[in-house]
Amino acid sequence: MSLNDLELMKNTLYSDFDNFWSYNVLKQELENDKTKYIIAKEKNEVVGFAGISVIFDEATLNNIVVKKSCRKRGIGGELLETLIDLCSDLKLKSFTLEVNVENTPAIKLYEKFGFKNLGIRKKYYNNSTDAYIMTKYDL
Repeated sequence: MSLNDLELMKNTLYSDFDNFWSYNVLKQELENDKTKYIIAKEKNEVVGFAGISVIFDEATLNNIVVKKSCRKRGIGGELLETLIDLCSDLKLKSFTLEVNVENTPAIKLYEKFGFKNLGIRKKYYNNSTDAYIMTKYDL
């Protein structure tokens, strides 16, 4: 993902994607040398993006976001698979994420790709909803 890709999404970021990743936050992420972002495109239109933070030999998932009108078509899985491949290419030892305990589709996706539930972060989301901590070691 480049700053140019982000500029192309600027006017639709809040309406077409999710509103918890602001333009300014994503811009800072793209300028950070410890983060890696990828995009999914269809017909030159960004339909999804995902990013990781890399610290030493570990990756943490920052986000996987698919355009609302393009969900349930496997794009999130393709983004996740590409991130796993990137982690492997970078010779990382683990890939960790947090997922809302109520987000069953995401949990199933992560399990499909070999992530294991290692614990819970209490009241992780908005100080109310718990998150599972899931990690994949076999990169």
